[in-house]
Amino acid sequence: MRKIIVLSFISLDGVMQAPGGPGEDTSGGFDLGGWVVPYFDETLGQVMAAQMQPADLLLGRKTYEIFAAHWPHHTDEWPGINEVNKFVLSNTTTSSDWQNTSFLKSAEDIRRLKETSGRDLQVHGSGGLVQLLLQYNLVDELWLKIFPVTLGKGKKLFADGTMPAAFTLAESSTTPTGVLVASFKRSGGVTNGTFGT
Repeated sequence: MRKIIVLSFISLDGVMQAPGGPGEDTSGGFDLGGWVVPYFDETLGQVMAAQMQPADLLLGRKTYEIFAAHWPHHTDEWPGINEVNKFVLSNTTTSSDWQNTSFLKSAEDIRRLKETSGRDLQVHGSGGLVQLLLQYNLVDELWLKIFPVTLGKGKKLFADGTMPAAFTLAESSTTPTGVLVASFKRSGGVTNGTFGT
C-alpha cells in the first residue's frame, strides 16, 4: 500500500495559498502571494531537494496546471519529474500532453490508488485536494514548512471537515530565516484526558 504524504508551506495562522508568487492563486481576492520568498534560504532549498526525490505525485487540477507549465522545462531543479506518475483529481480535465499523467474523479478513486503497490504519493499545494484527503482520512504523513508570518486571510491547510486524527512528530529542524521544518506521521485516533484538580 502506498503512503499519501502532504507537503505544504504554511503561515503561522495556517494559510497555504499562493506561497510562490503574486499571480499563483488570487482567488478570493488573495493579494499576498509570494510570502515564502523572503524566507527561502539555502538550508530550505536543501530540505526541499531531499524531499523532492522521485515519488509519484497526487495533485489537484490547478496545481497540476502550474506544475505542467513549469517543471517539464526545469528538470535540472527536479530530476525525474517527467518520469514519475502524476495523478490528478479533476472533474473537468481528462487529458494532458505531460507524460505519465492519469486523471481521477473522486476520493474513492484515490483510496483505490492508495491500495495499489508503487511509490509513495506526494501532494504539493492542491488545497482543495488536501481538504478532501483530510476529510476522508487518507493522509499518512504531513511534511510541513511553517513560516514565521501571519497572513490573516487565504486558503488554510486545515479547515472544517478535517477528520480527527493524531500524528507523531517524526523530524524537525529550523532554518536560519526561522522556518520550522516539521514532519508528522499518522499515529491513530485522537485520545482524550483530563487534568486533575
